[in-house]
Amino acid sequence: MKTILAAYSGTLKGTGSGILSALQDLSVAFWPCRSKIEKHLQLISVLQWVITFLVLGAACTVLLIYMFCTDCWLISAIYTAWLIVDWNTPKQGGRRSSWVRNWTVWTYFRDYFPIRLIKTHDLLPSRNYIFGYHPHGIFCFGAFCNFGTEATGFSKKFPGIKPSLATLAGNFRLPVLRDYLMSGGICPVNRNSIDYLLSCSGTGNAVVIVVGGAAESLQCVPGKNSVTLKNRKGFVRLALQKGSDLVPVYSFGENDSYKQVIFEEGTLWRCIQKKLQKILGFAPCLFHGCGLFFGNSWGIAPYSKPITTIVGEPITVPKIEDPTEEVVEMYHAMYVRSLQCLFDKYKTRFGLKESEVLYIH
Repeated sequence: MKTILAAYSGTLKGTGSGILSALQDLSVAFWPCRSKIEKHLQLISVLQWVITFLVLGAACTVLLIYMFCTDCWLISAIYTAWLIVDWNTPKQGGRRSSWVRNWTVWTYFRDYFPIRLIKTHDLLPSRNYIFGYHPHGIFCFGAFCNFGTEATGFSKKFPGIKPSLATLAGNFRLPVLRDYLMSGGICPVNRNSIDYLLSCSGTGNAVVIVVGGAAESLQCVPGKNSVTLKNRKGFVRLALQKGSDLVPVYSFGENDSYKQVIFEEGTLWRCIQKKLQKILGFAPCLFHGCGLFFGNSWGIAPYSKPITTIVGEPITVPKIEDPTEEVVEMYHAMYVRSLQCLFDKYKTRFGLKESEVLYIH
């Protein structure tokens, strides 16, 4: 109202500049500024991914079954038939789409936190690689943004290297969700899929494995740097069998996206979590982020905390079809030391104190 009165006053005084200024103020009052629009788009892009990951597969499964009971049963039958024919595609390199990986929505996703990818060494396109990603966090935001999209410029920083982020195989049994994941170059974290990428798809492939998995997600809390790695040696054995180099990757800030309720070992809720983890393949966590409208309220939106992913120096691995336990132990120890050195070298650059320690469980 004051703005309108100011414009009217300017008209009476004959000051055209006053009218122009008043109209500009009026437009700002009714139209949000660019920074606010970008913030909203960033939030929408992140929520899109969170909701997609949580409910898209289940919702599409229910819809597919429901359509069989309606006049649209033919559409459902055709899709089901195609699903059966296409069942093994995720195990055979998937169906990557450069168009999807370069969607503008992923740049808003990146800027929400923001997420950065830092290269420390060159990777040779003549080799294959297994990236060990740490820590898991709740939703692996850093892993998805850096390796499931081109928002942080992976292909420009590592020319000739094609990343494939490995996730739960169960996701690829769900209609529509499987196709969405495959379009980003995401693959099942099982032996057949990884074997294909490292043996039958030439060179320049990088399979990204979140080594800690579901067990690690149960331990993630803001400000805590711990990884589940001591007894995780399968990825090292696989690297030896395929002659693929090991690359440690650490994301500072991955655990800060959500706050989680940690149940003590031996409690009923902890036992339920572990049993469901064995049955479902993932650990149901009790977590919360911030609200959609008030930053200090609880909600499903993650906190906008910076995530910086450091890709470390590759460890050259020879090809040994049947490696002994001693050889696996040796390369596993090399990998652990390399990850520890990577953390210690960069921790002070991203807000951690020199005294901060990486706990390896």
